[in-house]
Amino acid sequence: MNNLMLSIRTDYERIFTNILKCGRGYLRENPNLKSLIIGLSGGVDSALTCALASEVLKEIPNVKLIGRSIPIESNTESEILRAKKIGDAFCDDFYQKDLTEAYRNLYQETIAGSGRNMMDSDSEKIRRGNIKARVRMIYLFDLAHFEKGMVLSTDNYTELLLGFWTLHGDVGNYGFLQYLWKTEVYGLAKYLMEKYKKEHEKLKTEALKVSIDAVPTDGLGITGSDFDQIGVTDYEAADRILLGYLNGSVGTLDHPVILRHSISEFKRNDPQSISREALFSGG
Repeated sequence: MNNLMLSIRTDYERIFTNILKCGRGYLRENPNLKSLIIGLSGGVDSALTCALASEVLKEIPNVKLIGRSIPIESNTESEILRAKKIGDAFCDDFYQKDLTEAYRNLYQETIAGSGRNMMDSDSEKIRRGNIKARVRMIYLFDLAHFEKGMVLSTDNYTELLLGFWTLHGDVGNYGFLQYLWKTEVYGLAKYLMEKYKKEHEKLKTEALKVSIDAVPTDGLGITGSDFDQIGVTDYEAADRILLGYLNGSVGTLDHPVILRHSISEFKRNDPQSISREALFSGG
């Protein structure tokens, strides 16, 4: 593993500058892209991604930033309000599209005639959460096709290692944060918040602040917070445990964070395909 991944970095000005450089470079290399599409959940990851995208586009005036709050059934009013604050502060085009009816119709079709009665089981909550994530991505990718754009990913490195995403669901085309630890995501968000504060950008400052302060949740109704699923009280603790494990510590092998990392390995190797060598072996 790259040594850069085995520590938490705090040089946020450098990270910010490099994100702008890489993002602008990608868009200049792909001039057919006319929009960046982002689903806003009200959490810090999508808020930071949206803010970064708006900064990237300051030098790419022919590309617009399109944000959508796309709640489905289990999203709270506070999550929806935070998403609106971010969308209003940073996006060129923003509104809320409730996908509850589309999700319910699909969910009812998938369980019709199955005879199952598992509505309150953990397994069924995860199943419903996966369907919600995939419905959202159908909407966002269709919008990207219509707007000649691409969907921004809002995942971070901690989530990648914990399998905290849905296969064929909440993963976009381009990610600013994919290789930042969650601790670094918070640090970069605070760096940007202070930048906007100094520039007297009140709406942007407040929008980032409420997202930073929010209790992190997947918004899928599986548990009340991310921490309920990973056995810690904050993401700094999760990052410390993961870093210790990746750096060779054996004292955390039975911790829920490490167990979740281990059982989600299949996600990080998806799709599995038979190699060409295996297809023609044994001549």
